[in-house]
Amino acid sequence: MRLGVLDVGSNTVHLLVVDAHPGARPLPAHSHKAELRLAELLDEDGAIGPEGVDRLVATVADALQAAEDKGCEDVLPFATSAVREASNADQVLARVREATGIDLAVLSGAEEARLTFLAARRWFGWSSGRLLVLDIGGGSLEIAYGMDEEPDAAVSLPLGAGRLTAGWLPGDPPDPAEVKALRRHVRARIARSVGEFTRLGRPDHVVATSKTFKQLARIAGAARSTEGLYVQRVLTRKSLEEWVPKLAAMTTEQRGGLPGVSEGRAAQLLAGALVAEGAMDLFGVEELEICPWALREGVILRRLDHLPTKEQAALGG
Repeated sequence: MRLGVLDVGSNTVHLLVVDAHPGARPLPAHSHKAELRLAELLDEDGAIGPEGVDRLVATVADALQAAEDKGCEDVLPFATSAVREASNADQVLARVREATGIDLAVLSGAEEARLTFLAARRWFGWSSGRLLVLDIGGGSLEIAYGMDEEPDAAVSLPLGAGRLTAGWLPGDPPDPAEVKALRRHVRARIARSVGEFTRLGRPDHVVATSKTFKQLARIAGAARSTEGLYVQRVLTRKSLEEWVPKLAAMTTEQRGGLPGVSEGRAAQLLAGALVAEGAMDLFGVEELEICPWALREGVILRRLDHLPTKEQAALGG
């Protein structure tokens, strides 16, 4: 069957269309993406303003039209931290439902972490042993750890690259004192959760998902995306520590000129790098591997797990 997963994130609204059936890996068929930056559209009261809601409704409608055009049998719509934490979330969801007919499922931070972990586990397999998975989004940082497909520990922290950039780094380039203050804040926040994971033992494999980690790996020398999904891409703490001060000294335009860095994400790259560096340092990670699958694939995999296989269907199960 052809499925669409509609991800209303803090940075983008992303429709991923896949051809999938139980027991097989989802094959990407189409990607439709629009930068919305909901995390930056919150007003002083933490609400998404009228302009932001209008843009969200129009963007969701465009994505649904794309899903119909590509022949999707079903669309799995969900929203993450920007909508989840908006003070007017209920009104926003009602407006989207009224205008598009779609009920956006609002994932909790822990659900985000668990579904991303599932995707990483399926990608790397059982031979990876104990997995530690890091995911930096626009609004939050997800961390999950475990031996199985369901993590033994999973947390979501308000340390997304977009959120931190808007709240802590207004300058371009940023003021060194503000960079230092953000670094201190990030590390103090991560440190509160480290014990919950370290008591479970050292991971056998540390992996990271998200655009932020992919871009950091790319500027540190990892293969281009055009070289395919199956090329191993790693990010070392040493290379990240070398890049953080360079990024801090750059303007947004200069960061946008780095290999693999999109213009729309350039402003957030420093905040994302500070979060990545802090997490790798506090968890004692010298090197991590980039996982091509993340939350969207986790949502698809979970849905497929609840569909009958061909054998079950033949037996009437």
